[in-house]
Amino acid sequence: MSNLYLPRLVALLERAGQVNTEAFEQAADAMASSIADGGLVHLYGSGHSVLPAQEIFPRYGSYVGLNPLTDPRVMWHNVLGAGGVRELLWLERTEGYADKFLAHQPINAGDTLIVFGHSGRNASGIETALYAKERGLFVIAITAKAMLDQPARHSSGKRLPDVADVVIDTCAPVEDAIVDVDGWSRPVAGSSTVLAMSLAHELVARTATVLAARDIEMPTFASPTVPGVTLTDTDEVYGIYRERMIEAQRKQLPAFKEAMKG
Repeated sequence: MSNLYLPRLVALLERAGQVNTEAFEQAADAMASSIADGGLVHLYGSGHSVLPAQEIFPRYGSYVGLNPLTDPRVMWHNVLGAGGVRELLWLERTEGYADKFLAHQPINAGDTLIVFGHSGRNASGIETALYAKERGLFVIAITAKAMLDQPARHSSGKRLPDVADVVIDTCAPVEDAIVDVDGWSRPVAGSSTVLAMSLAHELVARTATVLAARDIEMPTFASPTVPGVTLTDTDEVYGIYRERMIEAQRKQLPAFKEAMKG
């Protein structure tokens, strides 16, 4: 049997590489500026779109300055029941929740936020982007522009691309799945998460290149399988990451106290 999924995925990646050239440059420049100024590049998604945020940091090949914003309430841990998919699908579409999570995150003016979301229509991603914009962050959306033909369902009438400063198109189709099977009424093999992860790694690479051009090297995780790299090296990177997070939390503390006043 010939490959069914891989050639289709590669074609989508090639297309995404072609149509996002300018967006990549703008996004990488913003990310590099945030990191160079001592700030953070935050990564956010809900449902399956949390997976790119987890994939990008921490892992081998990622570096200090990247910060996943992972809310376990909009991630699934079971198929059904507590922590299940049905619950998170409801919550990520519920308006007025996102700021309750974001209020205690180390989000500061000058930072950059990447929001992952295939549809770009869920309240979770839209309100996270709005929250960031109100606080002076540069917002990048990694989403499927094919979904722009779908109506907005947020009360603001906005979709994620409407809020972002830069939109990176995954080129995933509306239905997400990309393999038609003879005798089946619906396609199989989803594409959006793999595409989002790949495009995010492109940004990680481009941002490092921009930083290098500014004579800046960030502490970077490397596999201990590499000669000369030890587990102690990884711990040192975590230590530097913690220092940057503590500073970000210190800067955000006044805003947090104000938010807690109600």
